[in-house]
Amino acid sequence: MSQQDDHPRVDQADLRWCHRSVQGVSRTFALTVDVLDEPMSSYICLGYLVCRIADTIEDASHISSETQAELLETYDAALDPENEIDAATFASAVEPHLPTGELDDDWTVVRNAPRVLRTFGGLPDEVQRAIIPPARELVQGMTTFVDRYSDTGGLRIQTREELEEYCYYAAGTVGNLITNLLTRGSVASERRQQLYETAEEFGLLLQLVNVSKDVYDDYTDEDNIYLPAEWLADEDVPQDQLVDPEHEAGAATVVRRTASLAGSFLDDAETYLETIPLRDGNTLEAWAIPFLLAVGTLRELLSRPEDALSETDVKISREEVFAVVEEMSGTTDRDVLNRLRTRIAEEPYHRRPTSAD
Repeated sequence: MSQQDDHPRVDQADLRWCHRSVQGVSRTFALTVDVLDEPMSSYICLGYLVCRIADTIEDASHISSETQAELLETYDAALDPENEIDAATFASAVEPHLPTGELDDDWTVVRNAPRVLRTFGGLPDEVQRAIIPPARELVQGMTTFVDRYSDTGGLRIQTREELEEYCYYAAGTVGNLITNLLTRGSVASERRQQLYETAEEFGLLLQLVNVSKDVYDDYTDEDNIYLPAEWLADEDVPQDQLVDPEHEAGAATVVRRTASLAGSFLDDAETYLETIPLRDGNTLEAWAIPFLLAVGTLRELLSRPEDALSETDVKISREEVFAVVEEMSGTTDRDVLNRLRTRIAEEPYHRRPTSAD
């Protein structure tokens, strides 16, 4: 079925632009959108972009904390169907704070917030009602953290509890957003309960993997430090010196500790994937691929945590990504998840040659 048939109220040029934009802002999430079918592909695409606008504002090191909070509050109001503030008001407020020069993909989406929200507004009302509450919770949570660290320039997470709080706002809310979409209509009460009991953990897993692997870039590019100060203090590492070579051993221990915390959510995340309904264009591979790639990234992090503290990227090989995508392509067999998770945790996953190769 075409996007035109699935989304009759949506301008098709705008919808195509939104799909292209996801490709630019997140290669990982683009994989998910690409292997979803309609209408879920567009629901998730628009839901992601709505959240990504706030995330870009929250990560903007060139904007003062006070202004970040004001912009996030304006954006939250624009998402509120009962508020007179609209996307055009937000766009006017953010325009003076756009980076100079050619905008990257993230800031192009921010500038085009009215186009994103206009397209979002063409989705079915029940879909908008599923997305808006968790998206607004994400925006409000980010505003809270920007306000909390307004005197430090960037975020400086202090404790494990605060790290999990931040990750909930950044990604646990997205887990709930996805679940709201997947549980529209008739879903058995036990299944619905299981989904909501594990949705946040699925988001926490993915966000904590990002926190663990992106330490250097988060600090040097965005002036944000997510490794808890209390954990760094345990290793005698001053938080603002976590990427200094002299503290590599201690900081690497904290990276490994954070990666281990991420790993503690693997079981619940797997349960979530084993429970999600496959309907309205939802597919198992869309969520299994990021789950399995997170398993592989954790393997690399636990093996070489020091790589997260320098320009050396912590990532799995392109060949392994392709192998995981190929293995999961079109499958509805949830039994493969645990087998693949176990194997990928032990060694890089590559498709074994067959006689056809």
